[in-house]
Amino acid sequence: MKRLALCHTPTPLWHHPALDALVGCELWVKRDDMTSGAAAGNKIRKLEYLMADALAHGATAVITCGGLQSNHARATALVARELGLSPVLLLRTKDPSAAQPLTGNLLLDRLVGADVRLITPDQYRARAELMAELSAELAARGEVPYVIPEGGSNGLGSFGYVAAVEELMEQQAAGDLPPDVDLLAVACGSGGTAAGVALGLGRCPSVARRVAAFAVCDDRAYFEDAIAGIVQEARALDETLPPPALLEIYDEFKGPAYGVASAEQLEFVSRVARACGLVLEPTYTGKALFGLSRLRDKPSRALFVHTGGLPGLLADGEVMAAAWARAAVGA
Repeated sequence: MKRLALCHTPTPLWHHPALDALVGCELWVKRDDMTSGAAAGNKIRKLEYLMADALAHGATAVITCGGLQSNHARATALVARELGLSPVLLLRTKDPSAAQPLTGNLLLDRLVGADVRLITPDQYRARAELMAELSAELAARGEVPYVIPEGGSNGLGSFGYVAAVEELMEQQAAGDLPPDVDLLAVACGSGGTAAGVALGLGRCPSVARRVAAFAVCDDRAYFEDAIAGIVQEARALDETLPPPALLEIYDEFKGPAYGVASAEQLEFVSRVARACGLVLEPTYTGKALFGLSRLRDKPSRALFVHTGGLPGLLADGEVMAAAWARAAVGA
């Protein structure tokens, strides 16, 4: 299977006693927020496979979608420019006619000259159809478009995290990660990373006993179906893949809505930063690690995949201001 070398790997494994105290167990962090420069995060692992496929098909443009502050859309736009491709982004926002602040991920999208098309949440529900129409529009202009689904979450993209678990197995063999990891935890927004991790653990069961996917939107039933579909597609692409490892989906820590964290979750993000210098963001990693810290059946040793998202945090200054004030009072 074709794969580009886009990531700075192996990404480090990190441990801090103050974080153990906050989360309530021995916690190791896989620093996939360090996979690259401005394109860093979990998405670039998926893009190693997806962009290789795009180039193999002779693509001149890539189309993808996400929220206004989508980490995936930002990573896709940056990598596309690196590879000489034109990025086209369908981004969801409440009012596409309103002026959008050039902050965070959107700033980087605009910086590389991505063709940004703003659409409403109602339109976004038909994103597959809209991306197909956009593909036809580009093809009519002589482009060769390649469509990447939301989050890069399909069977091919999931191989990015099959490879990441193989990387973890090598790090564990080298002594960088202790044995007997009870739980490998990850945020879940579109299902591709969780599917890849579960498939990777199916192939490398010594890394951890099970996977915990912390939903940041939708519910358990939605992600059970989505992840099962991605797993099925991946195993059709590579028949040597064994069945996935045990995967548990937690949907009780997703907060008020996608992209909206509770006051308690925001305060937790601030407390983590103050305690050990680890920067989370409130859409994905903050909710997931908060969820791990609130599990009733706490693992004795856990591994958390830090999926990045710093540019999105830099668009949330007003939201975070009250949170760090509360964290400072309680410190």
